[in-house]
Amino acid sequence: MPSYRVRLIVGLLHPGVPPELLLPEAADAAAATTTVEAKDVGIVGGRPQITVRFTAADDGEARLVAARVHKTARGLAEVSGPALTQRVGGRWRDV
Repeated sequence: MPSYRVRLIVGLLHPGVPPELLLPEAADAAAATTTVEAKDVGIVGGRPQITVRFTAADDGEARLVAARVHKTARGLAEVSGPALTQRVGGRWRDV
């Protein structure tokens, strides 16, 4: 099954949301319907970013998973629109 990842740039957390809650909640949103392969938080270009890597049957299913991850994260923090990519060979391609 193809591997995808959704990346979100994170801004301010909503009041009362502890930082350690965001990534697990976002990953759990994906895990509700698919296999989560990895999750990560990092700094890219000086801005915090979360990444959830998961499997999906096709691009359409991956878009639905990415939308769930985005919706969940948006309920906890200010986040960018989801950047969705698929692993093809040794490279990531935009979906």
